[in-house]
Amino acid sequence: MSLEIEEIGDVKGAESDQELIQLVTFSIGEEEFGVNILQVQEIIRTMEITNVPRAPEFVEGVINLRGKVIPIVDMRRRFGLESKEHDKYTRIIVIEIGMIIVGFVVDAVSEVLRIPANSVQPPPPVVAGMDADYIDGVGNLDDRLLILLDLDSLLDNEEKEALGTV
Repeated sequence: MSLEIEEIGDVKGAESDQELIQLVTFSIGEEEFGVNILQVQEIIRTMEITNVPRAPEFVEGVINLRGKVIPIVDMRRRFGLESKEHDKYTRIIVIEIGMIIVGFVVDAVSEVLRIPANSVQPPPPVVAGMDADYIDGVGNLDDRLLILLDLDSLLDNEEKEALGTV
């Protein structure tokens, strides 16, 4: 994990004997999402992204992260939202999908959160216009809903192959 997670703050959430899920939470547009912290290699600030000609539309480009070229997926484009200029809150969540390391651009990373496993409902067939294949569930927190994503399932096999060639 990078130091960035430490800047986010202490791990928040319920403390009890029940099973807890530890998540990294982030926002894209008005929606709040979470991914299992075990999927996340690191969270970095945005840096210069090099455009790649003929890359899939949702691929913003590539970055050089400590000598590795990593394709960057724009989550706004992936979800069919309008692109937005990166600002001081924009982050790249780096994960490994199969043998490929991929960065996902999100509007902001909120916190590291622990929620009880029993507060997660199975995904409805369609959530906010997205295909539910990559939605692990919906976390029902006191005053908000958190859409839990499986970033590994976010891309189909053809898209993963395309990323491997970027």
